Amino acid sequence: MGEVYLARDTELGRLVALKFLPADVSSDRQRMQRFTNEAKIVSSLNHPNILTIFEVGEIDGTRFIATEYVDGITLRQHINDNPPELKSICDIALQICNALEAAHSAGIVHRDIKPENIMLRKDGIVKVLDFGLAKLSQENSSLFPEAETLAFTEPGLVFGTISYMSPEQARGQKIDQRTDIFSLGVVLYEMIAVRIPFEGATASDILVCPGSRAGAPAASATRG
Repeated sequence: MGEVYLARDTELGRLVALKFLPADVSSDRQRMQRFTNEAKIVSSLNHPNILTIFEVGEIDGTRFIATEYVDGITLRQHINDNPPELKSICDIALQICNALEAAHSAGIVHRDIKPENIMLRKDGIVKVLDFGLAKLSQENSSLFPEAETLAFTEPGLVFGTISYMSPEQARGQKIDQRTDIFSLGVVLYEMIAVRIPFEGATASDILVCPGSRAGAPAASATRG
């Protein structure tokens, strides 16, 4: 969510990424809240596989988050252009697991794990980003009381990306860290098979699949 620009920190002489919430949606309470909460939640985590937040600010009435600049590509680009081999898949998966372990230990559920939200630096370091849909566990919500908003807590609301959602998340049911593990499983499958395990002609078809039938074994898939 938001527009991202490459910028230079003139004080420290480093490249940073500036993420802005578009002005035309700044009046949307839910989106503004998710934007602010993302910065607060991610800044509470200090992990080499999670994007680092440097600053939260405002320019001409527009809120922004300044983060580290990741010199690399998304996992989506990697899968599409040069599907990873088994050794690389294991390395990427391990680093994502390390990031999720840190988030889950802090009571944070990402809720939108997918190749577009995972970046691979040129030196091989993996970064998990975009905690804009993150959800706090009940026991940790007191750390961020302002996060208790409609977008974070109301039953029945569905946030995330359909093809990577757990059945519980897709139904708008109460979820916990296990929904991220399910999404990671879909990402792992896609890295191996270069396609997602559950496909359908419509969004409804995809939502029904995980709860009604198993996906084809990844080992049976033929890479294009």
